[in-house]
Amino acid sequence: MRVTFLGHVGMYVETEGGSVLCDPWFNPAYFGSWFPFPRNDRLDVEPFSHPDYLYISHLHRDHFDPDWLGVHVDKSATVLLPAFELDHLERALRGLGFTEFVRTENAKPVSLGALEVAIISMTSPADGPAGDSALVLADSSARILNQNDARPRDMDDLEALGPFDAHFTQFSGAIWYPMVYDFPAAEKHVLGMRKRADQMERAVHYLRDIGARHLFPVAGPPCFLDDDLFAANDLGDDPSNIFPDQTVFLDVLDDEGISGGELLVPGSIVEFTRDGCTLIQPTGELAPDFIFGDKRAYLESYQTDYADWLQEERDSWGKKQVDVVGALRDWFEPLLEMAPLTRAGIGAPVLMTLMDKKSDTELRVVIDFPSGEVREWAGEECPFHLEFARELAEVLIDDRTEDWVNRLFLSCRFTAHRDGPYNEYVYTFFKSLSVERMAYCEGYYSSRVEAGTEWFRCGNYKVQRRCPHLRADLERFGVERDGVLECRVHHWQFDLETGRCLTSDDDEHRLHTERVDGSEK
Repeated sequence: MRVTFLGHVGMYVETEGGSVLCDPWFNPAYFGSWFPFPRNDRLDVEPFSHPDYLYISHLHRDHFDPDWLGVHVDKSATVLLPAFELDHLERALRGLGFTEFVRTENAKPVSLGALEVAIISMTSPADGPAGDSALVLADSSARILNQNDARPRDMDDLEALGPFDAHFTQFSGAIWYPMVYDFPAAEKHVLGMRKRADQMERAVHYLRDIGARHLFPVAGPPCFLDDDLFAANDLGDDPSNIFPDQTVFLDVLDDEGISGGELLVPGSIVEFTRDGCTLIQPTGELAPDFIFGDKRAYLESYQTDYADWLQEERDSWGKKQVDVVGALRDWFEPLLEMAPLTRAGIGAPVLMTLMDKKSDTELRVVIDFPSGEVREWAGEECPFHLEFARELAEVLIDDRTEDWVNRLFLSCRFTAHRDGPYNEYVYTFFKSLSVERMAYCEGYYSSRVEAGTEWFRCGNYKVQRRCPHLRADLERFGVERDGVLECRVHHWQFDLETGRCLTSDDDEHRLHTERVDGSEK
């Protein structure tokens, strides 16, 4: 088996049973905020343009690059399709001209001649109604897990597909928290340090449990070339930066006593045989030393090369004048009417302040979840507040973007305020801006099991085995410290004495616990 790394989590895998192109990402994403790091625009892509199989893990634009796929990939490739509840990924790929699909079942191996394939599919609203997934590929020479940025919640499913020779996994940030929040600087610094440590700790946890011999940190970080966002790059002088690069995580593995970690850059080649693994690094301006020797200079050169592109991107926003309040009312109110569980989960109005820099004015729009209305702000208290450019709102409206998380929020081109803890339902709503997506989310919430029937022992308590947040296996992913149980998948915390969720304040996420003496909490 031979893996050519294409950047971020893109890879071209040559196996005894055919070649597989995975998640190729080359074009900037999220309103020009994210760029592949290290840069991959100097790779010769022709050798990777005629795969036997194509795998796209999910529809986030740092994994699904439709412009690049449409131009560069032979449409005779057979798509390996995750078992998502909604068919958005299939429709998107058919729209690009792909016609052949292998439909998989969750975590069930499929034999394709000398190639074995299995896809672990995640389909909760927090994964996005369109889903997320991880991939296993195996032939007689090697078995690899491409976890990318998925967070499988059942380790039994993964372990049943092993043992693995290699594990490719995310380790760095792919989120807007806490940078965009209006927390005091000292609090934001502490939260950033915690987030940075948590995401790398989660990756270490997966790597330890899987136990592959060769470990490859991938799926980030992106880099930020726009002047407004350049400070988000990790240049080694801010311990609260949530975008540590590959070299940082490899040092963490060394500190943890975990061997087998290897650095991949675009153009790196990993060859697996029955006897082991060989890594071949590119040379010249693609070489690791060139990239990481002076990272700031590398990014500044990259930024200069894309300055004109970024200016054209910004100039393209807000070309059409839109009645924002009327358009959002017509779009959102029918969705609110069909979403009583989502509305109850939010339980308060959300304020959006849309800034128009050209006229130095602002428009304040309220999504009133209790009443199911969209209107201009009338001065009421709103515990959730988003602020971003009106021109971006006009693009989202004009394009009828069904998933604002996968376009606006990941761009980090907004600021946010919240009173109290994180509310999952707010961001789930903004992922679900179509009748089909909202119906799926409401159906999921209505069928969610309140408490697991399986229990495990944690200190002086019996605890329900499944996390009330997203059903992760707490026996495998839970860590107890001073009476608080933390789920390492998403770092939600629960007080073992009361069962109260310390991350979210709604009762739906209460953990069922039982003292050893039998008193239930």
